[in-house]
Amino acid sequence: MISINVFISHSWAHSEHYEKLAEWLFETSWTVHNGLTALHFVDWSVPKDNPIHDAPNDVALGMMINSLIVNSHVVVIPTGMYVNYSEWINKEIAGARDYNKPVLAVDLWGAQRTSSIVQQNAEDTVGWQKQSVVSGIWRLVQ
Repeated sequence: MISINVFISHSWAHSEHYEKLAEWLFETSWTVHNGLTALHFVDWSVPKDNPIHDAPNDVALGMMINSLIVNSHVVVIPTGMYVNYSEWINKEIAGARDYNKPVLAVDLWGAQRTSSIVQQNAEDTVGWQKQSVVSGIWRLVQ
């Protein structure tokens, strides 16, 4: 079995995107190579029961986010337009760059517009389907 640590970028104001991605990745068993290789996805995202939004300053916030990203194999970011206005998203993208973690952009279902910030920093972009997300992560971590 191969364990893959995944950091899913999210805003608790738009938690439905995180929750659906988490359901697809962390609550489902996955295999690749014609069912011969089992994948186990491990959640390294900011936990809901221990949010870090109360960090005393930007430096502390960046350090908290980076402590999760450094242990991840891939950073997954939904491309909803709300990310253009999130200070956290920029810190997460910077952390991914600093620690050489690939970014997978996930286009939201039916979205008319996507975030150019995420698109410019993503190594790959996939659609809003669980198999696409899993395949995208697998491509990036091989």
